[in-house]
Amino acid sequence: MLRWMFAALLALPPTLAPARAEEPWPSRPITILGGFPNGAGTDIYARKLAEPLSRALGQPVVVDNRSGAGGNIASDAVAKAKPDGYLFLLGTAGTHAINPGLYRSLPFDALRDVTHVTLLGDVPNVLLVNPEKRPQYRSCSDLLAAARARPGTLNYSSTGNGASTHLAAAQFAAATGIELIHVPYRGQPGAMSALLAGDVDLFFNQTGPSIGPVRQGQVRALGTSTLAPVQALQGVPTIAAACNLPGFETSTWYGLFAPPGLPSAIQARMNAEIGRILSTPKFRQWLVEAQGITPPADLTPEGFRRIHERDIGRWGEIVRQSGASVD
Repeated sequence: MLRWMFAALLALPPTLAPARAEEPWPSRPITILGGFPNGAGTDIYARKLAEPLSRALGQPVVVDNRSGAGGNIASDAVAKAKPDGYLFLLGTAGTHAINPGLYRSLPFDALRDVTHVTLLGDVPNVLLVNPEKRPQYRSCSDLLAAARARPGTLNYSSTGNGASTHLAAAQFAAATGIELIHVPYRGQPGAMSALLAGDVDLFFNQTGPSIGPVRQGQVRALGTSTLAPVQALQGVPTIAAACNLPGFETSTWYGLFAPPGLPSAIQARMNAEIGRILSTPKFRQWLVEAQGITPPADLTPEGFRRIHERDIGRWGEIVRQSGASVD
């Protein structure tokens, strides 16, 4: 009898066979991939987020950076990964809104080949100079006067051709009518090192990795790219005010993506856990006071997608006007 029952069970159609219990998520470590070097703003944010997220999910959250090609290497890896909830990407407006207009060909679709999990914050830039190497630049007016007196001689570093740090400077040059020479580097550490060494005159860096050098006196902040002053940079005016450019603003965002097709239950869980972390006073204080990042007003995946879709068009026009392109 038992032999007959076993044979009958094996003969059942697949739809009638007993279902195997699904593995609970998460049951192993999760990786957040970044597209820029260690020490970049994305790396700083991902590592800060990983600790409380590990506690919330009950599994280690590991940060892995695969830099190169303006963040496209990491973005492509996530776009083609299995959507099982164990690989995410800390992406930016640069990787997913600027790059589609900057690169003539991408191996992935920046809007379709992702699952939107949550926006992580708005990230402004800050105009930096070296007070030791360029002591004459004490204000934006000083910088503009020098640029106009010697057209085409001042240069600036960026984190890469077409990066937000490049386009912020290009927007600034266009708004003020000055000529600046672009010197791209591979990532934030190289661009900042060039400023500290006196190899360049200025650098439009993101606020997060700039705050420490500003407070230590290594660099001087002449203005922030926001309409309101940045709380983390007390006493630093906005570029709009310091440079007499009413309405001047340029900032980007960080956001968490997953591979396309991520199960909605995992998307909802990650969104909820990160939302709780970002709403805690301790984490918000770190964002605002230590990084100069504005917490997102809308944490929903739908809100993130709307901003992403809008910014592909907005940044595409800025890229076109700047003339930047990458083969």
